[in-house]
Amino acid sequence: MADCHNLFLEYNGGLNINKSKKDRLSKSKDALRKRIRNYFAEHHPEYKPMFYIQGSYKMGNMIKTKDDECDLDDGVYFLRKPDVTATTLQGWVYNAVEGHTEAGQQHRKKCIRVLYANDYHIDLPVYYQLAGDDQHPFLAVKNIGWEESDPKEFIDWFRDVKTDLMVRISRYLKGWGDHKRNSMPSGLAMAVLTEKNLVTNEKDDIALRDTLKEIRKSLKRKWECVMPTTPKDDLFSDYDETFKTNFFNALDAFITDADAAIGDNCQEKASKKWRKHLGDRFPLGQSDQSEEARSIGQAETDGSLIIILPGQPIVKVFVGLCNIGVFGCPNL
Repeated sequence: MADCHNLFLEYNGGLNINKSKKDRLSKSKDALRKRIRNYFAEHHPEYKPMFYIQGSYKMGNMIKTKDDECDLDDGVYFLRKPDVTATTLQGWVYNAVEGHTEAGQQHRKKCIRVLYANDYHIDLPVYYQLAGDDQHPFLAVKNIGWEESDPKEFIDWFRDVKTDLMVRISRYLKGWGDHKRNSMPSGLAMAVLTEKNLVTNEKDDIALRDTLKEIRKSLKRKWECVMPTTPKDDLFSDYDETFKTNFFNALDAFITDADAAIGDNCQEKASKKWRKHLGDRFPLGQSDQSEEARSIGQAETDGSLIIILPGQPIVKVFVGLCNIGVFGCPNL
């Protein structure tokens, strides 16, 4: 059986954002906050924005994509009930950040996205929240209105239930989704699916394989991915039958290759099966020749035994009924 646990740990490290990018993200976040505060102070002083970092950056399972990009979610909160539509309030945030970067900005369904070309983007979802411990925030949804949503409640839940293994497996699933790109659930959905279906094992390759199987069983029973916190909606509700079919095809293929990889005796061959689904960021394993750290016996027709020891000449042992002859055979 090929043990790829250490390869997965190496892959996990390779998904991390480097320090220089993290520093740029932080500076960009601060600059956007300042720009938004100044805009509202000048144009809409009755609206005072507050901010809360949310999403994978806050949860600790953020990954960089295969294009070496990443994202940060920074919620823009107003502690009052708006007297304008959700789309209008989003539009004001859009106006505040317009022209801030050369790559521009986008008014998306549930956020304003600020682009930093070939590096990262920052999403600015817009909320209002009223005073009171039992009051959840409401998220602005373009051309629809307000929907109850509580990112902080989700982050608190994630921190309560997470383990190191759970974080790693969710990152592997996000890496899988990034590699495949089409018909793959969001990173948020991957985190929820991981928590619901996690199978623990001291080996990450086995834990991932078994978790994939549990995800498949769960989704075959019922095609849904329900948020554990407000608004407890189904993250799969907008996915059509084509998406569902394509995802199950990708999931089945991953499970088949995961079984084969774990059953393979060669780590290099096993790693190539994992790379089919995780991409070439997943490291190549060692070949059979480099795994000859064990003593092996190889029967010969002449009654001899060839013993191979790492870093030593090949030794041929002649086994007879009455005596044993040992000869060094460095050229065999």
